Amino acid sequence: MNLRTVWRRRSSGAVFPDRDLSIFDPVELGITDVGARKRVLFIYRNMLIGGEPGGGKSSLLNLVVAYAALCMDCTLVLLDGKQVELGQWESCASAFVGPDIDAALAVLQRLQTVMDNRYRWLRWHLRRKIKPRDQFKPILLAIDEIAYFSATVLDKTKREMFSALLRDLVARGRAIGIIVVAATQRPSSDIIPTSLRDLFAWRACFRTTNDSSSDIVLGHGWVSRGWSANTISPQNQGCCLLIAEGGSPELLKVAWLDDDECAAIAAYAAELRGVLDSTEVRPKLTVVAA
Repeated sequence: MNLRTVWRRRSSGAVFPDRDLSIFDPVELGITDVGARKRVLFIYRNMLIGGEPGGGKSSLLNLVVAYAALCMDCTLVLLDGKQVELGQWESCASAFVGPDIDAALAVLQRLQTVMDNRYRWLRWHLRRKIKPRDQFKPILLAIDEIAYFSATVLDKTKREMFSALLRDLVARGRAIGIIVVAATQRPSSDIIPTSLRDLFAWRACFRTTNDSSSDIVLGHGWVSRGWSANTISPQNQGCCLLIAEGGSPELLKVAWLDDDECAAIAAYAAELRGVLDSTEVRPKLTVVAA
């Protein structure tokens, strides 16, 4: 059941949803160039989204957040340098941070503590990763305009601390259910350190202005093998090259949700959640200005 069906059924007054959604299930992102539906499993994985402005990065990010918001077994933590791309989901999130580096650092440090506590729990129970119906929920950490936190903020020490904390969450957080989905225009080394960028298993590259930027997102060498996001038409918004760790790129047209649909889904998700925060990420933190 895709999210457009969700909204149509909701607006018609039908009971919604007809089954429980779970973050442990694959998420339908769109269709491939051969017309096949593309489903991606996010649990135990992370995704990096790159491309030029207006290419469709936020559409993919909002699609993933929309699905996670409807999963009662998932907690949302949102960082948005522009405030408005993920702002509609604030009522569903345990933490929402706008352009405030100090608040962002506080949230990442709290998540790091949660991560360490969860690993301690797994060790006590002789386990290596979480499973469905465990006593704690997976956490989706969605970040839009990551460059604001990692490159734009004037304080170099805080920028480096942000990158270090995020790298730790991406590197160690998968097994205990921390899923990082981050979007930026060009994840070069000055925006996202190479040691962090290489940890993302899934990468989605929307149109880029040159071949070099495409290789930065997908990984070095794909342009020479005939895969460049620079060949995507500027009029083909929402089209990207998607690659999994160890795989090959494939052309994908991402499903699109407009503002009204996002707002409706967010309102219903907040209703389902009862606007309750996760006990692990409390208190609820909302910061919309520096």
